[in-house]
Amino acid sequence: MCVMVSPPQSNSILDSSKRQKLEAGLRPFKLVKYFSFSSLVVILIFTLFLSWIISDNARKVMMDQNEEYSLLLAENLNQQVFRRFVLPAVVRYGGIALSNPEQFELLDGIIRGVTQGLKIDSVTIYDSSRNIISYSTVPELVGKKKMGREEYEKALEGTPNSRLTYSGNVFSLLHIVGDIRCELKTFIPFRQVRQDGEGGPLIMGVIEIEKNLNHSYSNIIRLQGRIIIVSSVVMAILFLVLRTIVSRAGKKMEKRAMERLRLEEKLNQSERLAHLGTMIATVSHEIKSPLGIVRSTAEILVKRIKKIAPGNEHLAKIIVDETIRLNSIVVEFLDFARPQKLNFEPYNLNLIVSNVLSFIGSELKQKHIELVTDLAPDLQKCNLDKNLFYRALLNIFVNALQAIGENGSMQVSTHNLPGGITQFSLQDSGVGISEEKMSQIFKPFFTDRNKGTGLGLAITKNIIDSHGAEISVKSEIGNGTTFTINIPPPK
Repeated sequence: MCVMVSPPQSNSILDSSKRQKLEAGLRPFKLVKYFSFSSLVVILIFTLFLSWIISDNARKVMMDQNEEYSLLLAENLNQQVFRRFVLPAVVRYGGIALSNPEQFELLDGIIRGVTQGLKIDSVTIYDSSRNIISYSTVPELVGKKKMGREEYEKALEGTPNSRLTYSGNVFSLLHIVGDIRCELKTFIPFRQVRQDGEGGPLIMGVIEIEKNLNHSYSNIIRLQGRIIIVSSVVMAILFLVLRTIVSRAGKKMEKRAMERLRLEEKLNQSERLAHLGTMIATVSHEIKSPLGIVRSTAEILVKRIKKIAPGNEHLAKIIVDETIRLNSIVVEFLDFARPQKLNFEPYNLNLIVSNVLSFIGSELKQKHIELVTDLAPDLQKCNLDKNLFYRALLNIFVNALQAIGENGSMQVSTHNLPGGITQFSLQDSGVGISEEKMSQIFKPFFTDRNKGTGLGLAITKNIIDSHGAEISVKSEIGNGTTFTINIPPPK
């Protein structure tokens, strides 16, 4: 008998085709997953950009508010210094000379009195004719030259202005970069004040007010950090939720795609088997009749040769034996090809197992195979076609005998499982089945032996499936094979 094994190359081509179909089915979902995660990244980037805009706007608002506050304070200083210091100094001393300790102390007292409790770091007054500090609440700065920059020049031209200097960012909270620092310097022209309270055209100098904004700027940085942290946490949660959803959806999509592929393959296989069955049934029917004639003719020849040429009748008997073997093959082909009519009835599986063991008992003794049975005495009855199920089990036992050869062992058991399931198990000590062949053992015409049609296990699978049962195989090269059948409870 010929060995019908599909070449590995065709299997790899089939697997490649399955992978391509599976990838094609999952491609739209992969696009959705890609766009989902891309959207999360875009949202995160947008959130970080939004936090930067918010913090930058807060910094501008802070600067504007403090600048307005400093300008008001500077105007008030201008009024107070002119009315309480300049006019009295001119009347009393005939002019302003801050080198005079009395004038300096008078001015210092006025300025400190006005700025007391207002969180002002320093007040500095520049001379209008020279870029020199005439007065400062920081004594070390008095008398220094060229300290005024372009802000000083603008103030001399009559334009109040401010300069905000800051350093540090979100990483400063982690002490990765330098400390957070922020200071605001406001420059206004020191004008002559008229009787109506308005500033006159004469600019006598420039007033600089310096204010430390470290605390306010730190709050802004902390706000920015909170926005980033909250956004990151929200994005992380969304990412995990989306990842979980996508993962589950992906598994479901892949499962459905695999199920669809299995159904397509099963449908294609059913169509192929239907055509193959029709062909086999036709050919087998055409062979069976001539084969019967050959057998009957050979039996007649056996009788005649015994009379005419005794001792040569074995030649005709060879023809009879071979026709019997060919007839069994033809019958096997017909059984596989034609639909079986099942006659279900409540039956004890142990009886079928016992009948099979009785049939193969002589061969077990001949091959010195040890038989171990564990048949449940209280085994529940199943809805079975006893003749077809007997044949299915016989094919499994014959397969096990061929795998064991001689001097092996065979373990047979039946059990009641939860849910009303009846289980049959056959474990042999044979050579085992490789993983490559495991997926093909139930395919028609697959065999790795020199004898047989390769239909035994295929017929068994069809019978088991027709009973609504499940058959599974576990095997390891050199450690034998275990066939397990789970039969559902009667409906």
